[in-house]
Amino acid sequence: MFLLSTFYLMITRVLFQDEASPASLTDLCLSLLSSKLSLFCTKRPDGSLSLRESMFFPQELADQLLCKMASEGLLNDSTVGIFRSCQQLRLRRACIRTARISAEAFQRTLCPHRLLELDASRVNADLTIADILRGLASNKDLQESLQRLVLSGLTMSSLEEPACRCFSALRGLRSLSVANVDFYDSGLADVCALLRLESLDISNTSVTNLTPLLGLRSRLRCLTMHQLKRLEMTTAQLLSVLSQLEGLQHLDISDDKQFTSDIARQLLERPGILPVLVSLDVSGRKQVTDAAVKAFVEERPGMTFVGLLATDAGFSDFLSGEGSLKVTGEANETQICEALRRYSEREGFVREALFHLFSLTHIMEKPRPDILKLVLLGMKNHPTTLNVQLAASACVFNLTKQDLALGMPVRLLGTVTQLLLEAMKTFPNHQQLQKNCLLSLCSDRILQEVPFNRFEAAKLVMQWLCNHEDQNMQRMAVAIISILAAKLSTEQTAQLGAELFIVKQLLHIVRQKTSQVTVDATLKFTLSALWNLTDESPTTCRHFIENQGLELFIKVLESFPSEASIQQKVLGLLNNIAEVGGLHSELMDQRFLNHISSLLHNSEVEVSYFAAGILAHLTSRGETVWTLDLPLRSILQEQLHSAILQWPTPECEMVAYRSFNPFFPLLECYQTPGVQLWAAWAMQHVCSKNAGRYCSMLLDEGGLQQLETVSNHPETHIDVRRLTESILESLQKHQARTGHPATPL
Repeated sequence: MFLLSTFYLMITRVLFQDEASPASLTDLCLSLLSSKLSLFCTKRPDGSLSLRESMFFPQELADQLLCKMASEGLLNDSTVGIFRSCQQLRLRRACIRTARISAEAFQRTLCPHRLLELDASRVNADLTIADILRGLASNKDLQESLQRLVLSGLTMSSLEEPACRCFSALRGLRSLSVANVDFYDSGLADVCALLRLESLDISNTSVTNLTPLLGLRSRLRCLTMHQLKRLEMTTAQLLSVLSQLEGLQHLDISDDKQFTSDIARQLLERPGILPVLVSLDVSGRKQVTDAAVKAFVEERPGMTFVGLLATDAGFSDFLSGEGSLKVTGEANETQICEALRRYSEREGFVREALFHLFSLTHIMEKPRPDILKLVLLGMKNHPTTLNVQLAASACVFNLTKQDLALGMPVRLLGTVTQLLLEAMKTFPNHQQLQKNCLLSLCSDRILQEVPFNRFEAAKLVMQWLCNHEDQNMQRMAVAIISILAAKLSTEQTAQLGAELFIVKQLLHIVRQKTSQVTVDATLKFTLSALWNLTDESPTTCRHFIENQGLELFIKVLESFPSEASIQQKVLGLLNNIAEVGGLHSELMDQRFLNHISSLLHNSEVEVSYFAAGILAHLTSRGETVWTLDLPLRSILQEQLHSAILQWPTPECEMVAYRSFNPFFPLLECYQTPGVQLWAAWAMQHVCSKNAGRYCSMLLDEGGLQQLETVSNHPETHIDVRRLTESILESLQKHQARTGHPATPL
């Protein structure tokens, strides 16, 4: 309804202004309360929740809490029980959209309140319109107080039966929406007997005759009736009824199914009809011309809105939408954006507007968070409509590509990214949609800074990768996975890598590139992804070995001897394998160990570092290493020790660690100082380059006590003690600066 739409537009514009701001404290508190409701409640014998007696809410916050719970899918027969107490949570404007509550819970919980408004759009099928009307009619105070009622998309049940026609009991009702339900002529007659009704939405209902509207001829201000699929009136009869609604200010006869009726043309050409009209929507109606619309508007100087999307009109300067007369259409950006605002819940018009928006976003050079927010609205309201998601995802990419994402608020990007993931999940086999979503996800800003479900994203992208061979998209997919895997928790990484098909697919890509002797971004990203997925994940490491990963990676090392970045990624992954004691015997390959030993004095310190790390892990368990005909352990240890002492200090942080736990066993190898030295050098390196992160991590994991033990041990080699004391000094400085406590082992 128009009055409600106007209020919605005001709120939307405020949201645009505040989009770059963090969520309000009120919103954060309500979200927390909604998600952790049981912590603040006791449970009644019937299983419903009750707020503790000490808790009371201002009326406005009670309304907001109910709406928050409904919008986040948290409102059900149990949780809605907190609203039974009208003293603790007093409702006035109740929104239970899409909630899943029973008729009994509705009547016991919401009907005792003296409501002004109730929005029950698209609640579950178990709660019918008849149930709602009976509940509302049971409270005499509510019969008088309720002014606005929205029942869009509900089940009608047996409302055709006279006993169930209870609209007339709601004597205070001023605004009613029964759009998108099986609402019939008898229901319309009942509604038109309401003495105070000013606004009515009967769109997409089964009404065949509008004559009952004449009972509201002096009171009706707003009439919305787009897409009346069963209307049996002729155009002349319909215009006769409309012409008698003398006080009508807002009329919507748009039609996103684009039927062939010429009602709009005849209405515009009829002299003197609806003289006080300020808003007319004829979107989707053909045979409408700019000249007719201009003449109609000029006869009514108070008009503020004309809907012309998917018509032949709207292309003149007079109807540009830039001034006080707002216009929905397809001629320019202003009209298209207005259409996305006003028609956000109308699938056909959203699709039409997004189609035209795509051409505009293709050439945009400046960030437009206001437009992205409108695209988001369409995606959110039509999650299962392929054409909407397809057009929206294409627009999202255009609006966030390259540097445009830098100008978008993080919170907005997070919401859009989550909707892209939902689209990927809903349409897994639609190649173009998946491509649109991957193109948007492959953004440094989004992958590095934006909050979204990275674990879910990694799984979805991996599933796509396993089902498609498109080379360009393959590169993007592995790039996304490699970045996401580095940002997952250890548990999530292990869970993702434990999926055998993921490891197999990534190894398949490496095998392809190696056989082609091709070094490209796809190979590098794939190696990075495998490196991250095997980090502290023994199951993934075993999958790697069991699928001939070691043989393949030896071949990679031999195929690209001068590619330091390739060598570093391969050796980094093999370090992860070497950390798993149960796989040491698998690494006892003469060819492999000889190659690793040869890299100890590589000119690239990163390569030498990882080669040393592999040998350090393996020689920390000498009883397994010397089962083959290898050089003497002491010689290898001397080589390891010597190589580490010759490393220059890297200018930047060359590796990232999730935890220091793999290093602690190495520090206890007093008989193999080369092993201790490598562990100490690694810890000292990252703590010196990124003290804020790694000194805190080391203190949290009990590293202070571990290092003090090594430093004071009589068998500690002097080179190891020197590095250990350097790390201890860094920890002491960090503690003095931050007050960070040390966690005991």
